[in-house]
Amino acid sequence: MRTVFGIGNPGRIYAANRHNAGFLFLDYYASKKKLEFLPSKGDYFKAEAAIGESKYLLIKPTTFVNNSGNAAKEIVEIYGLRSEDFLVICDDINLNLGTLRVRLSGGDGGHNGLASIIYHLNSNNFPRIRIGVGQSFKKDGLVEYVLSDFRENEIEMLESLFEKAVLLVDEFFAGGSKAMLDLNSKLNLNENDNTNNL
Repeated sequence: MRTVFGIGNPGRIYAANRHNAGFLFLDYYASKKKLEFLPSKGDYFKAEAAIGESKYLLIKPTTFVNNSGNAAKEIVEIYGLRSEDFLVICDDINLNLGTLRVRLSGGDGGHNGLASIIYHLNSNNFPRIRIGVGQSFKKDGLVEYVLSDFRENEIEMLESLFEKAVLLVDEFFAGGSKAMLDLNSKLNLNENDNTNNL
């Protein structure tokens, strides 16, 4: 069962934060597909659907960003997921706002949520889509920046990007992570960024 796992903080006060770009995309995707997130017995909300006979999952953990790995491990174990079928979506300060980056594996790039997932899965061999949120903050202002809300004009920019990300996730569900990467190359969505192949 292919699964998309968003990273973000639960609760209304965090809903529009830059750190919640993963959650914002999953909400956007669920709305496009007329899906509803429902509580589970574990540390996550889930929306389940199917393409033909193949089921898929959208997951929003109820743990905070820094503990994302707890819910990730739970999901992987419960559903017996292969690493290539577990797609993580998160924010990235190393990418300009309105851009994204797709990788089939890699490091955490300084993102505590990704670091937690890598730690709990004991692997960095899972695909991820990173959504650029920019880095318009002063020295020592990182935490305040990622916990600040997107401005209205930035939300509009994100939604334009989300339309393209929907295509990538559809391709992931239909054909897997490599098919998603191939489509990304055709669409030329990756930005020339400064994350040094993390």
